[in-house]
Amino acid sequence: MSAAHIPRTAAAGRASPDWTERPAWRRYGVAVLLTLLAVWARMALAPADSGGRFITPALAVAFSALYGGLGPGLLSTALGMVLVNFFMVRPYGSFAFENPTEAFWLNTWHLITQLVVVGAIAMMQSRNRQLQEAGRQIRDGQQRLLDTFEQAASGISHVDPGGRLLRANQTFCRMVGYSPEELAQLSFQDITVPEDIGPDMRLLEEALAGKRSSYSLEKRYRHKDGHTVWVQLTVALVRTPEGAPDYFISVVQDLSPQKAAEEALRTSQNLMNQAQKLANIGAWQADLSTGRIGSITRSESFLSFPSNEYGIHDMLAMIHPDDRLSVQTLWPRAIKGEASYEIEYRVVLDGREYWHSVKAEFERDGQGRAVRALGVTQDITERKRIELEFQHLNATLEQRIRDRTRALRDAYDELESYSYAVAHDLRSPLRIINGFAQALRENNPALDAPSQDHLGRIMGASKKMGELIDGLLKLSQYARGEVLRQSVNLSAIATRIVEELSVAEPQRVVAWEIEPDLLVEADPALIEALMQNLLNNAWKYTAGVAQARIRVFSRQLDGVREYCVSDNGAGFDMARAGKLFQPFQRLHQPHEFAGLGIGLATARRIVQRHGGVLRAQSTPGEGAEFSFTLACTGKD
Repeated sequence: MSAAHIPRTAAAGRASPDWTERPAWRRYGVAVLLTLLAVWARMALAPADSGGRFITPALAVAFSALYGGLGPGLLSTALGMVLVNFFMVRPYGSFAFENPTEAFWLNTWHLITQLVVVGAIAMMQSRNRQLQEAGRQIRDGQQRLLDTFEQAASGISHVDPGGRLLRANQTFCRMVGYSPEELAQLSFQDITVPEDIGPDMRLLEEALAGKRSSYSLEKRYRHKDGHTVWVQLTVALVRTPEGAPDYFISVVQDLSPQKAAEEALRTSQNLMNQAQKLANIGAWQADLSTGRIGSITRSESFLSFPSNEYGIHDMLAMIHPDDRLSVQTLWPRAIKGEASYEIEYRVVLDGREYWHSVKAEFERDGQGRAVRALGVTQDITERKRIELEFQHLNATLEQRIRDRTRALRDAYDELESYSYAVAHDLRSPLRIINGFAQALRENNPALDAPSQDHLGRIMGASKKMGELIDGLLKLSQYARGEVLRQSVNLSAIATRIVEELSVAEPQRVVAWEIEPDLLVEADPALIEALMQNLLNNAWKYTAGVAQARIRVFSRQLDGVREYCVSDNGAGFDMARAGKLFQPFQRLHQPHEFAGLGIGLATARRIVQRHGGVLRAQSTPGEGAEFSFTLACTGKD
C-alpha cells in the first residue's frame, strides 16, 4: 500500500477514548451514580454493622477514577465515606460514633488507600495519554515523510545496489511514464538511455567501493512512450548499521523544459549570429566606468576590428581623422542625454578604410547618469561604395544629358535652319521653272496638244512644289520661337473661323455648335493656327454629308480638361491612325479631298509645344473627333 492510501485517523491505535474527551458533568455524574449504587448494594447484600463496609465504595472510587479521572475519583471517595459513616456506623442515620477511635482509623485507612488508588489510576492515565500522544506523533511523522516522498516536486526512488528499483514516488512515475508496479519489475538501467548507463554505473561502483557517499550527473531516461527525458540525478548511498551498502536514494529533477529552452536559445543565438553576419552587424556594450568596449556578438572578430574588446581611446584612434571630431563631439552629448547617438564614420584598419553605421542607447542609474552603453555597428562599406559610385554616375550622367541635350538642341536648330533655308532657296528655281513653262505656252500657240499637256504638267508640279515648300516653312515656323502664354478665348476664335468658312462657301449648309467661354492660357498665334487646322479639316471632310455638323466643346477626363473638335464627316480607319500626324501623310486619296497632309502635323506640334497631347478618335463614315490638352490651361 502506498503512503497515499494509509488512513490518517486521529485516534488510530487507541484502546478507548480518553476521559479528557468526556464532558465534566458526565464524569462527575457517573462518579456520584456509581458511589450511590455501590453503597446501596452493600446495604442490600449485608448487614450494616458487618465488616468490609468500605470495600464496595472502594470499587466505585476505582471505576469513577478510571472513567472520569482524578476529580471524579476523589468525589466518589468523599461521597462514599460520608454515606458509609452515615448509614453503616452505629448509631445509624447519624454522624455519631460509638467507638470514635475505631471509626477514625477505619476512615483514615480507607482515605489513604483510596487516595493511593485514585493517584495511581491518574498517573496511569497520564502515562497512557503521553504514550498515545507519542504514538500519534510517530504516525503523523511517518505520514508526513510518506507524503513528502510521494508528493515531492522532484522524482525520488530507492534503488538496491544491483540497480533494481525498490520504490518510486508519483513524480518519478509521471516523469518516466511507468506505474509503481511496472517500475518494481525494472532496474534503472532498463529506463536509461544506453549511452548514459556507463557514466552512471562508474559513479555507482565508486560509491559502493566507499570512494564517495553521493554523486550527481545529468543523464537521460527513456519515457515509456519512447521520447527522451533529460534529468539532473543526485544519488546518495544508505548503509546498514554494520556499514554494508543497503540501498541508494535517487533524487531526480526534470531538465526537459530547461534543455528545450537551452536548445531554443542556441538556435535563436545561431540564427541571430548568422543574421548579423549576413547583415555585417555586430552588437557591443561599453562600460562607461572603465572605458572598455566589448562585443556581444559571438564571432572570431568584431566586424573588421582586430579583437572583440578594446578601449574607447583605442576606438577613437581607429576612426578616420576626418570623422574623429564628429564622434568626439556627439559621444559626450549622448552620454549626457542631450542627443541620440546615431552616426556614420570611417575606420582605418590595416591601411584600408571601412564605413561603419553606429547606433547606441544608454542605461542610467537612479540619478540619470549613464553607466553602460548598448549598441550595434553595421559595416556599410559596400553600400557607401555603391552610393559614391551612384553619385559619380549621376554627376557624369547629368553632364552627359546636358551635353546630349545641347547637341540635340543644336542639331535641331541646325535642321530647322536648314529646312527653312532649303524651303526659302527652292522658291526662286520654282518660280523660274513655272515662268519659262508659261512663256513657252504663250509664245508658241502652235504647239501640238501633247506638248501643251507637258507644259501644263510642269506648271502644276511647280505649283504643287510651292505649296509643299509653304507647308514646310509653316511647320518650321511653329516649331521655333518661344511660347508666350496669355488668356485666350477659344470659343471666340472657333466662332470667327467657322463664320469665315461659311462666308467663303455660302452654298454649304453646316450646323455648328461652340461651347461658350472656353478660356485657356496659351500662345494666341499658335492657338489660332491650331483651331484653323482642326476646323478646316472638319469643314473639308463634311463636304459630302447632307446634314453636316461641327461641334467645339470641352470635358473633364481623369482630372484633366480636354478641348474637342468633332464632326460627322468621312472619318478614317483607326488602324491607319499612326500616319495621321506625320507630315505629308494622308489617309484619303487626292481626288477625294484636297490637301498637303501638313495640317494635323502642325496641330500636333503646336499642342506639344504647350505641354499637351493631341488625340484622334474616328469611325469610317461616322465622323471624327480631335481632342487636345494644354498644360496649365483650362479655367473651369
